[in-house]
Amino acid sequence: MNTRRDFLQLLAASAITLPLAPLSGLANEVKIIEENYDGPVLRVAIMGLGGYGTRVADAMRDCKKAKLVGVISGTPSKITNWQSKYGIPEKNCYNYESFDAIKNNPDIDAVYITTPNGLHHDQAIRVAKAGKHVICEKPMALNAKEGQEMVDACKKAGVKLLVGYRMHFEPKTLEIIRMRKAGEFGKIMFFQGLCGFNIGDPKQWRLNKQLAGGGSLMDIGIYAINGSRYMVGEEPVWVTAQETKTQPERFAEGVDETIQFQFGFPGGAVASCLSTYAMNNLDRFFLNGEKGFAELQPSTGYGPIKGRTNKGELTHPHVTHQTVQMEEFSDIILNGKVPVVPVDGEEGVKDLKIIDAIYLAAKTGKKVALKLG
Repeated sequence: MNTRRDFLQLLAASAITLPLAPLSGLANEVKIIEENYDGPVLRVAIMGLGGYGTRVADAMRDCKKAKLVGVISGTPSKITNWQSKYGIPEKNCYNYESFDAIKNNPDIDAVYITTPNGLHHDQAIRVAKAGKHVICEKPMALNAKEGQEMVDACKKAGVKLLVGYRMHFEPKTLEIIRMRKAGEFGKIMFFQGLCGFNIGDPKQWRLNKQLAGGGSLMDIGIYAINGSRYMVGEEPVWVTAQETKTQPERFAEGVDETIQFQFGFPGGAVASCLSTYAMNNLDRFFLNGEKGFAELQPSTGYGPIKGRTNKGELTHPHVTHQTVQMEEFSDIILNGKVPVVPVDGEEGVKDLKIIDAIYLAAKTGKKVALKLG
């Protein structure tokens, strides 16, 4: 897809083939990309030009409120390729040693950090000290202490800190949240979140404790952690967890292969979740209430997300998640928009507190109390 016009034509064609369904309530909060937008534009530099950084850059081609203007990388050849591919000027290109100089570059408003987890903390603080807004992929740090330090640094610098929670803007997800808030499922009783796949290259950074901070839980388990919170609509008050490792030669000490974890919520609901690097076909959310249910499968992949409730199939058209996310981030940073589900640093710290508690529960075999308030 080369142009925004191609994108809109494809979107229109796909919408015609779908059953007509109102984008009601909260789902309407995510607008299809605006045709005639002439307001402020968020000018973004991407830090970390790997697979996900490329995905974000490609998705931003279709943005009206956000524009890719700069890059930060430790690989000169990648910088050269991105300059050519995305039309990035030389003055907006930096390496990891030099990027503090963005402080003196008025053409960059925000930096989107897509580097490995273990690098987020220091890089985000440096970006904040340079006076630029910080967008950071999840998990935003290796633990809650690091995450809070990032929040504090951004507040001190007077810049915003957002976390790449793309599912917080996904229409089917937002429709389920709307229905839950409206009481259509009744009292929420149970949530299940399953996240897993067979991981490939054993030398990749995701299996490196120093860079990843753990294993499957830090990569895909965070979707079930965060999803349980926005699907149930409460903060968990306790956690239990069990770790299983069937391939110790592949998963080193401190790099989890499979973790099952359970939450309890103040309203009485419970959650049962699984995160694994050893099984495919696991990408499912299920929410059960006294009056109805909701299911997403796939629930957190790049799309299209598929969903149904006790009232029928969810048919909202798919739009690239990263495109919608960057449009929404622009509105949050430049226009003060308040999203339906938070995407700020405080939200990220809550997930990190839960991750810390899951690892502790798995290690000790004990129920761990949570205070996220």
